[in-house]
Amino acid sequence: MLKLFNTVTRQLEEFKPIDDGKVRMYTCGPTVYWDAHIGNFRSYVLEDVLVRTLELNGFEVTRALNITDVGHLVSDSDEGEDKMEKGAKRENKTVWEIAELYIQRYLENAAKLNLKIPPKPLLCRATDHIAEQIELVKILMDKGYAYVISDGVYFDTSKFPSYGQLSRQKAEDKEEGARVEANPEKRNKTDFALWKFSPKNEKRQMEWESPWGVGFPGWHAECSAMAHKYLGQPFDIHCGGVDHIPVHHENEIAQSEAAYGVKLANYWWHNEFLLVDGQKMSKSIGNVYTINELAEKGFNPLSLRYFYLGAHYRQLQNFTFEALQASQNALNRLWAYSRELEAGGSVLTDIEADFIAALDDDLNTPKALAVIWKLVDGDYPAGDKGATLLWMDKVLGLDLEKYVGKKIEVPENIKNLMNERQKARENKDWAGSDTIRKQIEDLGWIIEDTKEGQKAMPK
Repeated sequence: MLKLFNTVTRQLEEFKPIDDGKVRMYTCGPTVYWDAHIGNFRSYVLEDVLVRTLELNGFEVTRALNITDVGHLVSDSDEGEDKMEKGAKRENKTVWEIAELYIQRYLENAAKLNLKIPPKPLLCRATDHIAEQIELVKILMDKGYAYVISDGVYFDTSKFPSYGQLSRQKAEDKEEGARVEANPEKRNKTDFALWKFSPKNEKRQMEWESPWGVGFPGWHAECSAMAHKYLGQPFDIHCGGVDHIPVHHENEIAQSEAAYGVKLANYWWHNEFLLVDGQKMSKSIGNVYTINELAEKGFNPLSLRYFYLGAHYRQLQNFTFEALQASQNALNRLWAYSRELEAGGSVLTDIEADFIAALDDDLNTPKALAVIWKLVDGDYPAGDKGATLLWMDKVLGLDLEKYVGKKIEVPENIKNLMNERQKARENKDWAGSDTIRKQIEDLGWIIEDTKEGQKAMPK
């Protein structure tokens, strides 16, 4: 029985889909003006694990994943510089070129992290759905929920009595928040843009005709329009980071439910932030890392996936390079151990039960990892261990199918370097030992020091 924490109710609830055996799910994807960073990918990996857990429970999952490739304004209050235009200026490209570049980079990094990306059209780009967003605004205008002022069309939050239901903030509390700026023409400080007009005497690279004037959609419109098109309303699960709760997801709920008269989603699933060295990530601090930057430092991207699994999704997680190295060491050990097993056998029922129980308890991935090491350390037939590891990896996504039962033939040149390294260690020549390890790594092999001695495995 799968239980998930529902942000709306602030309770752990048994998951019950709208349609038996099927789940419809929406996940907020990247804004493609820059590389997605390790904080973004924490959300994407944990959402991937949720999808795989639902499938493990026998559900057929239809998931929409949005790509925000349309220019929208930086702040939640619909003010500031357009992110796509900013990216274009930074790299001397058009906004369309920037979008294509960073969509491709996102997909490449997603593949490195073993993320299951939905096929088109469920991998949906905002610029492909401008007509749907305009139609949403039309409905809201016709129903009296929207109004026009000099810079765009806005949603009137005072017309939606349950505004604030997700964050549990009253409108007056939101009005006092730093993330909501005053616009003297807005009826209420919490009103948000559905459609923004292009500035006069300035042609934007991304702008479209609408019944109200040339412009571009507000940030929140794309998710409501695409979710309704591909998932219907209501759908089962809406995912995202906790930073989306007070504004973006609150506004999605308001415009979707006002437009279509029914609940948007039954379960709201949010993951906590990733800190770096105990601090919030910031480009000004210089602690924002990408997948490629970690790879340049010698880390396998899947070590980051393993790292994410080590904390519960509703807990703050602190990234350090020491923690990432520990995750890579654990993963290397697991891969090396998997090679000693056999590919045949049956899934062990006691391990299966423990693993499912961990994941069904609000996606308790740390406990699920502990089950893996219980299996590794347990006295079970090698074939059954191999089969069980492969079964668990359907959720964990750690590439174990590349290793289970596949013995390693270490080349002579690597063996010779290992012998030299062993002599250096015996002589306490730690610098020499590290130099030889680096030589081995440059040749495409990883060395792990175990109780039984050095073990080599290909990268």
